[in-house]
Amino acid sequence: MQQAERAIFDLRRGQPVRITDGECDVLTLAVESLTEESLARLRGMCNGAPALVITANRARTLDLDPGDAPAVRLALREDAATADIHALATAVCSDPADHSLHPTTVPAARAEYAATHMARAGKLLPAVITIRARGTDATGLDRLESDGTILHVTADEALTVPTTPWLDPVHVSDARVPLADADNTRFLLFREANGLHEHVAVVIGERGQWPDPVPIRMHSACLTGDLFGSLRCDCGEQLRNSVRTIDAAGGGVLLYLAQEGRGIGLANKLRAYNLQDAGMDTLEANCSLGFGADERHYDAAVAMLRHVGVERVSLLTNNPLKIGALEEGGITVADRQPLHGSLNPHNVRYLNTKAERSGHWLDELFARALPDE
Repeated sequence: MQQAERAIFDLRRGQPVRITDGECDVLTLAVESLTEESLARLRGMCNGAPALVITANRARTLDLDPGDAPAVRLALREDAATADIHALATAVCSDPADHSLHPTTVPAARAEYAATHMARAGKLLPAVITIRARGTDATGLDRLESDGTILHVTADEALTVPTTPWLDPVHVSDARVPLADADNTRFLLFREANGLHEHVAVVIGERGQWPDPVPIRMHSACLTGDLFGSLRCDCGEQLRNSVRTIDAAGGGVLLYLAQEGRGIGLANKLRAYNLQDAGMDTLEANCSLGFGADERHYDAAVAMLRHVGVERVSLLTNNPLKIGALEEGGITVADRQPLHGSLNPHNVRYLNTKAERSGHWLDELFARALPDE
């Protein structure tokens, strides 16, 4: 897995990576970092024709039928411009043939699907450019690999890299951090084994004085809402309300998880916002970019709770999936407490989507009148 994690960093830096699966040998670049220069460099390393590989969800957005394939390979015209390739990976295109594609759409090889998986694990767009090595291409790639110009991973290695945080978080450091709403608070930082993600357990009050069950909140990071007070969501209000609630109850734990944008990362979350402004809801926008509707997992949260000695909780949430995730991890959810922000004209559609399409318990919130604009 270590080689695959290094390859993810190369994809993030705009460097090509070689992926093989025994039947297919490909050189790949992440679309997110694609430039005319890097595309020309890729062509210089491998003589085949470049193709765009996208996930099944993205293909459906382009009105293409992926069948049962998790990813599809789209042939590119010789004159394909990087601007058109970026549009095919991010924008809503009514007719892909108007851009850079030949009409052929075929299932991606396993090595090509592995390339989209690595991009997704690196919080990049799950879209890549690939060139399949044929004939003497492989010899040239062997040489580039041996002199350190490119990294080589197998599809098996690439597909073992998790796309969401959960890898054995290790307690790294901690300190007392008094908060405006909870004076007796300590922050414990956990780093995952691959070094890619860090999470914080905000421990409120004295462990020996916590009630049973222990009040906890699992809060996925939201830079726009938590820090800047964005009106597009209720995350910042939920964060501060949970700290106040836990402190008033006698203490407990808030887990601040590195899962921005339902696990797709900040860059993709902002792309999704643009799609929402064009008419999509949250789930549709995430899927349009090639992701699942919700990429989050909570294994790291379970490990952090065990570290601080919590096995029975009162969970502050409106999300039924969080209850299931904790119980699957062996944490007893003795009861649930609702946790609401407030409605405003900017977040009402977002919250409606949570309730109607994700099953969040928000009836009490919607019983309140929407403030005047």
